[in-house]
Amino acid sequence: MKRALRPLKTWAFNVPAILSIPALAIPALLFAGTMRAADAPVVVTSIKPIHSLVSAIMQGVGEPELIVDGSASPHTYSLKPSNARALQEANVVFWVGPNLEAFLEKPLEALGSNASVVELENAPGLTKLPFREGGAFEAHDDGDHETAAADDHGHEAAGAGHDDGHGHEENHAHHDDHEEHEHGHGAFDTHLWLDPMNAKAMAAVITTTLVAADPANALTYQANAKTLDDKLTALDKEIAATVAPVKDKPFVVFHDAYQYFEHRYGIRVAGSITVSPETIPGAERVSEIHRKVGELGATCVFAEPQFEPRLVNVVIEGTSARSGVLDPEAATLKAGPDLYFTLLRGIAESMKACLSST
Repeated sequence: MKRALRPLKTWAFNVPAILSIPALAIPALLFAGTMRAADAPVVVTSIKPIHSLVSAIMQGVGEPELIVDGSASPHTYSLKPSNARALQEANVVFWVGPNLEAFLEKPLEALGSNASVVELENAPGLTKLPFREGGAFEAHDDGDHETAAADDHGHEAAGAGHDDGHGHEENHAHHDDHEEHEHGHGAFDTHLWLDPMNAKAMAAVITTTLVAADPANALTYQANAKTLDDKLTALDKEIAATVAPVKDKPFVVFHDAYQYFEHRYGIRVAGSITVSPETIPGAERVSEIHRKVGELGATCVFAEPQFEPRLVNVVIEGTSARSGVLDPEAATLKAGPDLYFTLLRGIAESMKACLSST
């Protein structure tokens, strides 16, 4: 979904007032007016990882606004009045899409032609993996998936994926019997940003959109995009080296958010406690995962900072598994251009620390 841009605001001069200003002050005022006319469009982003990529490309021009801030999760978020106002003022909105930020779907439709709305889940070159239904996953399998991005690590695919499509708070009490319906809105896992190659693909669309919206700053956007692309290449190699010593050790995660990370780096995940964090797993699923942890000798079970850790403690009780924490949505991180790199490094380092412990 992409709509035409509304005109950007420009500086208006009061000619009589300018004529009354001392001659030496006029050049400075004209320069200020020129800078204002070249200001960036008003840009709004949905979640922290996307905000980070947009921030990196907009450095030196402006700062995008963020909707899902702090420790909030797009799976359970409700739009605030301040968010609605930001959307109304926006020239450009970047989001993953309705399969992740379902709470944004109707508000964005209501914008009409007032903003260019860009669904990054449709970016050319993305690797897309189908969603996984069960909490306990089978052995890794190179299933079919959409991709135009080369996997130069040569890792095996981590199997089928899942879609964390619905973020309504009223879904919190859903039992796991309904999980298949919860994921019927889309056919792919929406945690696309956890593969740096997907971040590159999204950054390309972000850059093209910003250049079209703000040609006056095109060179800055393009230079920043090149820097970002180079940094993502280096990050990819760094993470591969970080997790290489532990990639064959099985582990369990709180919710099935890491498939793109697994797929990129050949990591061995045994299963998730819940397919979707807004869905409370039933006793049967928890028991199944508990058995899986014991049978596979899973080294770690990872919680997430914004969700109740009690279930993780139940799953590891009576086993040799340790608990750790992973933060796929950057709940504990400060928003900004460096967040994406801190996020992926944090996941890799947390995995290595827990899985390599004796």
